[in-house]
Amino acid sequence: MKRLSLNARLMQDAEGTGEIHVALFEITHAALESPIRLSTDNTERLSSDPLIYGTRSTWRGANPVSEPYQWVVASALLPSDLEDAPTTASIVLENLDTDILILLRSFTDLAHVQMADVLASSPNDIEAEWHDLVVQSISADAGAITLSLSREEIEMERFPSPRMSRSRFPGLHR
Repeated sequence: MKRLSLNARLMQDAEGTGEIHVALFEITHAALESPIRLSTDNTERLSSDPLIYGTRSTWRGANPVSEPYQWVVASALLPSDLEDAPTTASIVLENLDTDILILLRSFTDLAHVQMADVLASSPNDIEAEWHDLVVQSISADAGAITLSLSREEIEMERFPSPRMSRSRFPGLHR
């Protein structure tokens, strides 16, 4: 069962509210100097020239002043919390610039994505978060870029990890 903050519960119970959920993303890759931080809400104006909006949050140790989560025109399908289903998610970015697609297709190994669900009024209070998601595929058309994310399935882990032989575990064979 997912635990929600009091603000989130009050927002869901209210007849009408100005509160909105915001998805924060942190994308890391060995080829990147620093993580890419993205937000689905234009909470505040970060700069005027160039005009940039975003969300200031301390999630994952980000400095809210120098490392804000920049707003992108995107929608997100958050991972489900079903027990028998694998954790999958998707991010759909509006294809506003061809450089985004060129950058995404230039990676030869997998990029890692962390996701969080916060309220716009309290971006430091995490409602839900998902770690170690991996970009599985990228599809694009003229209007949107879809990133499909998943976690490594638990069934893919080796079991048992080391074989209990005499050379590895001499104390078992006396």
